[in-house]
Amino acid sequence: MLWNMINVALREIKRNLLRSILTVLGIVIGVSSVITMVTVGNGATEQVKQQIASMGSNILMITPGKRFGPGQAGGTIQFKEIDMQAIKNEILSVENVTPVTNDSLIAVYGNQNWTTQVTGTDNNYFKVSNRIIKEGRLFSDSEIRSGTSVCIIGETVKIKLFGGQNALGERIRIGKLSCEVIGLLEAKGQSAMGTDQDDIIIIPLRTFQRRISGSQDIAMIMVSIKKDISTEKAQQDIRELMRERRHLSQNEDDNFTIMDMKEISKMLTETTRLLTALLGAVAAVSLLVGGIGIMNIMLVSVTERTREIGIRLAIGAIERDILIQFLVEATVLSSSGGLLGIFIALIASFLVCNFIQVPFNFNVGINLISFLFSAFVGIVFGFFPAKKAARLDPMIALRNE
Repeated sequence: MLWNMINVALREIKRNLLRSILTVLGIVIGVSSVITMVTVGNGATEQVKQQIASMGSNILMITPGKRFGPGQAGGTIQFKEIDMQAIKNEILSVENVTPVTNDSLIAVYGNQNWTTQVTGTDNNYFKVSNRIIKEGRLFSDSEIRSGTSVCIIGETVKIKLFGGQNALGERIRIGKLSCEVIGLLEAKGQSAMGTDQDDIIIIPLRTFQRRISGSQDIAMIMVSIKKDISTEKAQQDIRELMRERRHLSQNEDDNFTIMDMKEISKMLTETTRLLTALLGAVAAVSLLVGGIGIMNIMLVSVTERTREIGIRLAIGAIERDILIQFLVEATVLSSSGGLLGIFIALIASFLVCNFIQVPFNFNVGINLISFLFSAFVGIVFGFFPAKKAARLDPMIALRNE
């Protein structure tokens, strides 16, 4: 019997095909929008996780000054190399520690120039930040000690300055510094913050201090913690050490900040999930609009088919039969829109994910939920027209022209 009702519903949909398509348009847009938003959002979340994982979840970044709040400008006490050495020597849970200081400068080669980030550091930077030398070599100990004018460049800088040419052994000018390219970094793409990780030039710290900054200051100390050791414990040990070195009393706040990569990962992941949920909720409004459209067209259908309903009631059909028939028609209509919406969403999600370069993760759950919700919308918004049809008086219905 249910199959017969479905056949009748399909026949009625085909009878007014254009009207049926326009009716389910809201359902199609709603389902496709929800699935697309959630799929792309999940892909962005997965990309954030992968990017953070590539940097390592056991990384601490220590910077001078408070990260949030007023009163930071001017009086911040900068770090020195001795602070880095103290962390390396006194904190047993530390595996690697590296100084980082940087500036945005113009790099020039021949008639090509490019504004990029120049970072002064040592070889431990490549271990801590999980950077790999694709071509060339790291700095030698003598180059680090003496502040030799050598550099290692990222893929973006190589393309902007050298194009398809070989960069190794060539000399580029960074501000007033002329340095030899001794290495090329393996490409990493965008970071979780949206910055280009390949748009970078790395030089020895002493070279940076002598030839660029003109000071012994260090902007950040990066620390990697040994495996199976809690970053929270290491963070507390480093905080106590730095407070002691910076002569802070118990009543004074920290004048430095320790950021845990694990906490940053959690924050970014939760942010992308929240945005995904909000966008999905906004897109779901279209489902309600589509439901109202279904109710409207079913009411029109009841009016158009009043005589048919009267005949069915006169020959023995009961209210429940009429009610179920119209509910089935509304559900088939909305479910058809749901299936079409899923098909469109899969294509749209795949194209968008490829365009913005995030992983495409097919989520069976959200597709199934969207389809079931579209069917539920048909039942809810089709109930009132179906009830109206079931309660028609057969005599009045038969007299309808």
